[in-house]
Amino acid sequence: MDGNGEHHANDAKLPAAARGMGHASPFDRPQWFDLLAAHGFAGEGRIDAVGSEGQTTAWLPLRREKSGAVSGLANWYSFAIRPLYTGQGDHMAALRDLFARARAEAARLTLYPVPDAEKDSIATAMRAAGWWVRAVPAGDRHWLDLTGLDHDGWWATRPGALRSTVQRKAKKNIVAIEILTAFDADAWAAYEHIYAASWKPEEGDPALLRAFAESESARGTFRMGLARIDGAAVAAQYWTVEDGTAFIHKLAHVEDSLKASPGTLLSATLFRHVITVDGVRRIDFGTGNDAYKRDWMNRHEPLWRLEGFNRGRIAAWGPALKAFARSLLRKDP
Repeated sequence: MDGNGEHHANDAKLPAAARGMGHASPFDRPQWFDLLAAHGFAGEGRIDAVGSEGQTTAWLPLRREKSGAVSGLANWYSFAIRPLYTGQGDHMAALRDLFARARAEAARLTLYPVPDAEKDSIATAMRAAGWWVRAVPAGDRHWLDLTGLDHDGWWATRPGALRSTVQRKAKKNIVAIEILTAFDADAWAAYEHIYAASWKPEEGDPALLRAFAESESARGTFRMGLARIDGAAVAAQYWTVEDGTAFIHKLAHVEDSLKASPGTLLSATLFRHVITVDGVRRIDFGTGNDAYKRDWMNRHEPLWRLEGFNRGRIAAWGPALKAFARSLLRKDP
Protein backbone atom coordinates (compact mmCIF):
# COMPACT_ATOMS: atom_id res chain seq x y z
CA MET A 1 0.00 0.00 0.00
CA ASP A 2 1.01 3.56 -0.57
CA GLY A 3 3.17 5.02 2.15
CA ASN A 4 2.34 2.71 5.08
CA GLY A 5 5.91 1.46 5.35
CA GLU A 6 4.94 -2.21 5.66
CA HIS A 7 6.69 -3.42 2.51
CA HIS A 8 9.23 -2.03 0.11
CA ALA A 9 6.66 -2.25 -2.70
CA ASN A 10 4.07 -0.38 -0.66
CA ASP A 11 5.59 2.97 -1.55
CA ALA A 12 5.58 2.20 -5.29
CA LYS A 13 3.43 4.21 -7.67
CA LEU A 14 1.41 2.85 -10.56
CA PRO A 15 3.89 2.53 -13.45
CA ALA A 16 3.19 3.71 -16.97
CA ALA A 17 3.71 0.15 -18.24
CA ALA A 18 0.82 -1.28 -16.19
CA ARG A 19 -2.20 -2.26 -18.25
CA GLY A 20 -5.44 -4.16 -17.95
CA MET A 21 -6.30 -7.47 -19.52
CA GLY A 22 -7.39 -7.33 -23.14
CA HIS A 23 -7.95 -4.01 -24.88
CA ALA A 24 -6.34 -0.83 -23.58
CA SER A 25 -8.51 1.92 -22.14
CA PRO A 26 -7.97 5.59 -21.29
CA PHE A 27 -9.25 4.72 -17.80
CA ASP A 28 -6.32 2.39 -17.11
CA ARG A 29 -3.49 4.90 -17.35
CA PRO A 30 -1.64 6.60 -14.48
CA GLN A 31 -2.52 9.99 -16.02
CA TRP A 32 -6.22 9.29 -15.55
CA PHE A 33 -5.84 8.41 -11.88
CA ASP A 34 -3.58 11.43 -11.39
CA LEU A 35 -6.32 13.62 -12.87
CA LEU A 36 -8.92 12.14 -10.53
CA ALA A 37 -6.71 12.77 -7.53
CA ALA A 38 -5.84 16.32 -8.66
CA HIS A 39 -9.54 17.17 -9.03
CA GLY A 40 -10.56 15.93 -5.61
CA PHE A 41 -11.79 12.40 -6.30
CA ALA A 42 -9.28 10.57 -4.10
CA GLY A 43 -11.44 10.86 -0.98
CA GLU A 44 -9.32 10.77 2.16
CA GLY A 45 -6.25 9.75 0.18
CA ARG A 46 -5.13 7.71 -2.79
CA ILE A 47 -3.75 4.18 -2.42
CA ASP A 48 -2.00 2.37 -5.26
CA ALA A 49 -2.67 -1.14 -3.99
CA VAL A 50 -0.08 -3.62 -5.17
CA GLY A 51 0.58 -7.36 -5.05
CA SER A 52 3.11 -9.60 -6.72
CA GLU A 53 3.97 -13.14 -7.69
CA GLY A 54 7.48 -13.61 -9.02
CA GLN A 55 8.10 -10.99 -11.70
CA THR A 56 4.40 -10.23 -12.15
CA THR A 57 2.77 -7.34 -10.29
CA ALA A 58 -0.91 -6.44 -9.92
CA TRP A 59 -1.99 -2.84 -9.33
CA LEU A 60 -5.32 -1.30 -8.33
CA PRO A 61 -5.75 2.44 -7.62
CA LEU A 62 -8.04 2.97 -4.62
CA ARG A 63 -9.22 5.81 -2.44
CA ARG A 64 -9.86 5.98 1.28
CA GLU A 65 -13.40 6.84 2.35
CA LYS A 66 -14.43 8.80 5.45
CA SER A 67 -15.89 5.60 6.89
CA GLY A 68 -12.45 4.01 6.88
CA ALA A 69 -13.40 1.82 3.93
CA VAL A 70 -11.62 1.86 0.57
CA SER A 71 -13.06 1.92 -2.95
CA GLY A 72 -11.88 2.00 -6.53
CA LEU A 73 -10.44 5.32 -7.69
CA ALA A 74 -13.15 6.15 -10.22
CA ASN A 75 -15.94 8.64 -10.85
CA TRP A 76 -18.92 9.09 -13.19
CA TYR A 77 -16.64 9.63 -16.20
CA SER A 78 -14.97 6.23 -15.67
CA PHE A 79 -16.10 3.40 -17.94
CA ALA A 80 -14.51 0.82 -15.62
CA ILE A 81 -12.22 0.11 -12.69
CA ARG A 82 -10.13 -3.04 -12.97
CA PRO A 83 -6.75 -4.46 -11.97
CA LEU A 84 -3.69 -3.53 -13.99
CA TYR A 85 -0.60 -5.67 -14.42
CA THR A 86 3.08 -5.60 -15.22
CA GLY A 87 4.84 -8.83 -16.17
CA GLN A 88 3.50 -11.88 -17.97
CA GLY A 89 3.38 -14.45 -15.16
CA ASP A 90 0.58 -15.57 -12.84
CA HIS A 91 -1.81 -12.62 -12.82
CA MET A 92 -4.32 -14.29 -10.50
CA ALA A 93 -1.66 -15.04 -7.88
CA ALA A 94 -0.47 -11.43 -8.00
CA LEU A 95 -4.07 -10.23 -7.65
CA ARG A 96 -4.69 -12.50 -4.66
CA ASP A 97 -1.59 -11.05 -3.04
CA LEU A 98 -2.87 -7.53 -3.71
CA PHE A 99 -6.19 -8.24 -2.00
CA ALA A 100 -4.48 -10.04 0.88
CA ARG A 101 -2.37 -6.95 1.54
CA ALA A 102 -5.43 -4.72 1.19
CA ARG A 103 -6.94 -6.38 4.26
CA ALA A 104 -4.50 -4.35 6.35
CA GLU A 105 -6.09 -1.14 5.05
CA ALA A 106 -9.81 -1.47 5.66
CA ALA A 107 -12.74 -3.59 6.77
CA ARG A 108 -14.60 -2.96 3.52
CA LEU A 109 -13.60 -2.61 -0.14
CA THR A 110 -15.92 -1.57 -2.97
CA LEU A 111 -15.22 -1.60 -6.69
CA TYR A 112 -17.53 -0.02 -9.31
CA PRO A 113 -17.98 -0.14 -12.28
CA VAL A 114 -16.42 -3.57 -12.81
CA PRO A 115 -16.62 -4.98 -16.37
CA ASP A 116 -18.67 -8.16 -16.78
CA ALA A 117 -15.71 -10.02 -18.30
CA GLU A 118 -13.56 -9.44 -15.20
CA LYS A 119 -16.13 -9.69 -12.41
CA ASP A 120 -15.60 -13.39 -11.69
CA SER A 121 -11.79 -13.30 -11.67
CA ILE A 122 -11.69 -10.27 -9.36
CA ALA A 123 -14.28 -11.75 -6.99
CA THR A 124 -12.43 -15.08 -6.95
CA ALA A 125 -9.14 -13.39 -6.05
CA MET A 126 -10.83 -11.36 -3.30
CA ARG A 127 -12.43 -14.45 -1.75
CA ALA A 128 -9.16 -16.37 -1.88
CA ALA A 129 -7.47 -13.46 -0.10
CA GLY A 130 -9.91 -13.46 2.83
CA TRP A 131 -12.80 -11.22 1.80
CA TRP A 132 -16.48 -12.04 1.82
CA VAL A 133 -17.67 -10.78 -1.56
CA ARG A 134 -21.06 -9.61 -2.76
CA ALA A 135 -21.44 -9.02 -6.52
CA VAL A 136 -24.37 -6.82 -7.53
CA PRO A 137 -25.36 -5.82 -11.09
CA ALA A 138 -25.37 -2.04 -10.92
CA GLY A 139 -25.42 -0.59 -14.40
CA ASP A 140 -25.25 -1.33 -18.09
CA ARG A 141 -22.74 -1.14 -20.90
CA HIS A 142 -23.53 -1.08 -24.61
CA TRP A 143 -20.79 -1.67 -27.14
CA LEU A 144 -20.33 -2.50 -30.80
CA ASP A 145 -18.47 -5.61 -31.91
CA LEU A 146 -17.34 -5.16 -35.51
CA THR A 147 -15.88 -8.64 -35.94
CA GLY A 148 -16.49 -9.65 -39.54
CA LEU A 149 -18.15 -6.31 -40.39
CA ASP A 150 -17.03 -3.27 -42.32
CA HIS A 151 -18.92 0.02 -41.99
CA ASP A 152 -21.54 -0.79 -44.64
CA GLY A 153 -22.07 -4.28 -43.27
CA TRP A 154 -22.64 -2.91 -39.78
CA TRP A 155 -24.91 -0.11 -41.02
CA ALA A 156 -27.11 -2.63 -42.83
CA THR A 157 -27.84 -4.29 -39.47
CA ARG A 158 -29.12 -1.11 -37.85
CA PRO A 159 -32.85 -0.40 -37.38
CA GLY A 160 -34.62 0.75 -40.50
CA ALA A 161 -35.98 3.86 -38.78
CA LEU A 162 -32.45 5.00 -37.90
CA ARG A 163 -31.10 4.40 -41.41
CA SER A 164 -34.09 6.18 -42.92
CA THR A 165 -33.65 9.21 -40.63
CA VAL A 166 -29.99 9.58 -41.54
CA GLN A 167 -30.71 9.27 -45.27
CA ARG A 168 -33.61 11.74 -45.26
CA LYS A 169 -32.00 14.38 -43.06
CA ALA A 170 -28.64 14.21 -44.84
CA LYS A 171 -30.34 14.87 -48.19
CA LYS A 172 -31.75 18.15 -46.89
CA ASN A 173 -28.20 19.44 -46.45
CA ILE A 174 -29.19 21.57 -43.46
CA VAL A 175 -26.56 20.27 -41.04
CA ALA A 176 -22.84 20.90 -41.61
CA ILE A 177 -20.50 18.53 -39.78
CA GLU A 178 -16.86 18.93 -38.80
CA ILE A 179 -14.58 16.23 -37.35
CA LEU A 180 -11.59 17.35 -35.27
CA THR A 181 -8.65 15.11 -34.32
CA ALA A 182 -6.94 17.60 -32.01
CA PHE A 183 -8.17 19.71 -29.14
CA ASP A 184 -9.33 23.19 -30.16
CA ALA A 185 -10.31 25.75 -27.51
CA ASP A 186 -13.06 27.33 -29.62
CA ALA A 187 -14.55 23.95 -30.49
CA TRP A 188 -14.48 22.92 -26.83
CA ALA A 189 -16.19 26.18 -25.86
CA ALA A 190 -18.88 25.38 -28.43
CA TYR A 191 -19.31 21.93 -26.89
CA GLU A 192 -19.70 23.45 -23.41
CA HIS A 193 -22.29 25.92 -24.73
CA ILE A 194 -24.25 23.11 -26.41
CA TYR A 195 -24.10 20.96 -23.30
CA ALA A 196 -25.43 23.80 -21.15
CA ALA A 197 -28.36 24.23 -23.58
CA SER A 198 -29.09 20.51 -23.86
CA TRP A 199 -31.30 18.10 -21.93
CA LYS A 200 -28.28 16.91 -19.98
CA PRO A 201 -27.85 17.55 -16.25
CA GLU A 202 -25.20 20.01 -15.14
CA GLU A 203 -21.71 18.80 -16.05
CA GLY A 204 -20.14 17.11 -13.05
CA ASP A 205 -16.59 18.46 -13.37
CA PRO A 206 -16.02 20.44 -16.58
CA ALA A 207 -12.43 21.32 -15.63
CA LEU A 208 -11.49 17.65 -15.25
CA LEU A 209 -13.21 16.73 -18.52
CA ARG A 210 -11.36 19.47 -20.39
CA ALA A 211 -8.02 18.43 -18.87
CA PHE A 212 -8.76 14.86 -19.91
CA ALA A 213 -9.56 15.96 -23.47
CA GLU A 214 -6.37 18.02 -23.70
CA SER A 215 -4.33 15.07 -22.44
CA GLU A 216 -5.93 12.73 -24.98
CA SER A 217 -5.24 15.24 -27.75
CA ALA A 218 -1.56 15.23 -26.82
CA ARG A 219 -1.60 11.42 -27.17
CA GLY A 220 -3.28 11.61 -30.60
CA THR A 221 -6.42 9.78 -29.49
CA PHE A 222 -8.80 12.78 -29.43
CA ARG A 223 -11.85 12.87 -31.73
CA MET A 224 -14.57 15.53 -31.64
CA GLY A 225 -17.53 16.13 -33.88
CA LEU A 226 -19.43 19.41 -34.23
CA ALA A 227 -22.69 19.88 -36.11
CA ARG A 228 -23.80 23.34 -37.19
CA ILE A 229 -26.97 24.81 -38.65
CA ASP A 230 -26.58 28.20 -40.34
CA GLY A 231 -23.15 28.48 -38.74
CA ALA A 232 -24.35 27.92 -35.16
CA ALA A 233 -23.07 24.85 -33.32
CA VAL A 234 -26.05 22.70 -32.28
CA ALA A 235 -24.57 19.27 -31.51
CA ALA A 236 -21.21 18.03 -30.26
CA GLN A 237 -19.62 14.72 -29.32
CA TYR A 238 -16.30 13.87 -27.67
CA TRP A 239 -14.71 10.47 -28.42
CA THR A 240 -11.25 8.92 -28.09
CA VAL A 241 -9.67 6.13 -30.12
CA GLU A 242 -6.95 3.67 -29.14
CA ASP A 243 -5.97 0.01 -29.45
CA GLY A 244 -8.71 -0.68 -31.99
CA THR A 245 -11.47 0.74 -29.80
CA ALA A 246 -13.41 4.00 -29.96
CA PHE A 247 -14.77 5.33 -26.65
CA ILE A 248 -17.81 7.64 -26.70
CA HIS A 249 -17.38 9.96 -23.72
CA LYS A 250 -19.82 12.84 -24.13
CA LEU A 251 -22.57 13.92 -26.50
CA ALA A 252 -25.13 16.70 -26.47
CA HIS A 253 -27.39 18.65 -28.77
CA VAL A 254 -29.52 21.78 -28.52
CA GLU A 255 -33.17 20.88 -27.98
CA ASP A 256 -34.70 23.25 -30.54
CA SER A 257 -32.60 21.72 -33.33
CA LEU A 258 -34.18 18.27 -33.09
CA LYS A 259 -36.20 18.48 -36.30
CA ALA A 260 -32.96 18.48 -38.29
CA SER A 261 -31.59 15.51 -36.27
CA PRO A 262 -28.07 16.97 -35.93
CA GLY A 263 -27.12 14.58 -33.14
CA THR A 264 -28.10 11.54 -35.19
CA LEU A 265 -26.26 12.80 -38.28
CA LEU A 266 -23.20 13.59 -36.18
CA SER A 267 -23.19 10.11 -34.66
CA ALA A 268 -23.47 8.51 -38.10
CA THR A 269 -20.52 10.58 -39.34
CA LEU A 270 -18.34 9.76 -36.34
CA PHE A 271 -19.13 6.06 -36.57
CA ARG A 272 -18.12 6.13 -40.23
CA HIS A 273 -14.91 8.02 -39.42
CA VAL A 274 -13.66 5.75 -36.64
CA ILE A 275 -14.54 2.59 -38.59
CA THR A 276 -13.24 3.57 -42.02
CA VAL A 277 -10.42 6.00 -41.12
CA ASP A 278 -9.25 4.84 -37.68
CA GLY A 279 -10.01 1.19 -38.39
CA VAL A 280 -11.51 0.38 -34.99
CA ARG A 281 -13.03 -3.03 -34.33
CA ARG A 282 -14.96 -2.04 -31.20
CA ILE A 283 -16.95 1.02 -30.11
CA ASP A 284 -17.73 1.46 -26.42
CA PHE A 285 -20.74 3.60 -25.45
CA GLY A 286 -19.74 3.67 -21.79
CA THR A 287 -22.08 3.31 -18.84
CA GLY A 288 -25.84 3.69 -18.93
CA ASN A 289 -28.80 1.95 -20.51
CA ASP A 290 -30.25 4.80 -22.60
CA ALA A 291 -32.64 3.39 -25.18
CA TYR A 292 -31.00 5.16 -28.13
CA LYS A 293 -27.75 3.23 -27.55
CA ARG A 294 -29.40 0.03 -28.70
CA ASP A 295 -29.94 1.56 -32.14
CA TRP A 296 -26.17 1.85 -32.65
CA MET A 297 -24.72 -1.08 -30.73
CA ASN A 298 -24.98 -4.86 -31.02
CA ARG A 299 -23.73 -5.95 -27.58
CA HIS A 300 -25.04 -5.32 -24.09
CA GLU A 301 -23.81 -6.53 -20.71
CA PRO A 302 -24.12 -5.60 -17.04
CA LEU A 303 -21.63 -3.63 -15.00
CA TRP A 304 -20.98 -4.80 -11.47
CA ARG A 305 -20.44 -3.47 -7.98
CA LEU A 306 -18.19 -5.73 -5.94
CA GLU A 307 -18.45 -5.27 -2.19
CA GLY A 308 -15.74 -6.95 -0.14
CA PHE A 309 -15.96 -7.46 3.63
CA ASN A 310 -12.75 -8.26 5.49
CA ARG A 311 -13.24 -11.56 7.37
CA GLY A 312 -10.48 -10.59 9.77
CA ARG A 313 -12.20 -7.39 10.95
CA ILE A 314 -15.09 -7.69 13.39
CA ALA A 315 -16.27 -4.28 12.17
CA ALA A 316 -17.04 -5.88 8.78
CA TRP A 317 -19.27 -8.67 10.08
CA GLY A 318 -22.41 -6.63 10.73
CA PRO A 319 -22.35 -4.81 7.37
CA ALA A 320 -21.61 -8.11 5.63
CA LEU A 321 -24.62 -9.83 7.20
CA LYS A 322 -26.88 -6.94 6.21
CA ALA A 323 -25.51 -6.88 2.65
CA PHE A 324 -25.94 -10.61 2.10
CA ALA A 325 -29.42 -10.49 3.61
CA ARG A 326 -30.32 -7.84 1.03
CA SER A 327 -28.91 -10.10 -1.68
CA LEU A 328 -31.14 -12.96 -0.58
CA LEU A 329 -34.22 -10.77 -0.49
CA ARG A 330 -33.47 -9.34 -3.92
CA LYS A 331 -32.14 -12.63 -5.31
CA ASP A 332 -28.93 -10.94 -6.48
CA PRO A 333 -26.47 -13.19 -8.31
